Amino acid sequence: MRISLPRDGLMAVAVLDLLAALSMVAGGVTPTPAAVVAAAVVAPLSALGHLHAYRLFRAAREGGAAPGEALRTVTDALVPLPVRMLMRAERTNLAGFALWVRRRQDGVPPGGTALAYARSQRPLLLMLSFAVIVQGVALEGMLAVSGATAGLRAVVMAADVYQLLFVLALGAASATRPHVVTAEELRIRYGAYVDVRVPRELIASVGVSRNYDARRVIEITDDPAAALSSLKG
Repeated sequence: MRISLPRDGLMAVAVLDLLAALSMVAGGVTPTPAAVVAAAVVAPLSALGHLHAYRLFRAAREGGAAPGEALRTVTDALVPLPVRMLMRAERTNLAGFALWVRRRQDGVPPGGTALAYARSQRPLLLMLSFAVIVQGVALEGMLAVSGATAGLRAVVMAADVYQLLFVLALGAASATRPHVVTAEELRIRYGAYVDVRVPRELIASVGVSRNYDARRVIEITDDPAAALSSLKG
């Protein structure tokens, strides 16, 4: 009999494993009856999930894949596409730090014109950075007063540092990945999250629209031709 678990189920088990590991590091795991029951329920699912991942890795290796390629195969099979896209975008944003330090821009070919938008994002990023710092200081104070363990405080501090790094990486990516105009196309970008290429022959006109209540970074109407002819930059 072959037993298989849905991909989302394997991901849920992985998340539970991560939470359990963080709880152990933080010193928050206690041998209560509820904890024992939860461990008894999760342990078999966790074992099946890891066994399935190992089988995928071994099959990829037997097929001639390198270790890194085999790991990517396992990731593609078990991690949902939206999560993989988000992780890839965050890696690209972090890579923007190196470009920003060297004052380089990504994807601007010779003869192309870069259209910056990072300055308009600066007030929002500054507010987010301030909010993350205030939140981190407040949480650390609350945990210190409540007598939380050093492990729990370290986990919370690491999460706060990552939040701040995420905001700074978005700023770096916005500065190093501008919109680009070439003789062939208009490339619309927002950090590593949006990258839309529009052939110039499909653009009838371009105008500036200052909209402060937009719900999305980019929005296309039901008629793509109409959307392209009234593209806002």
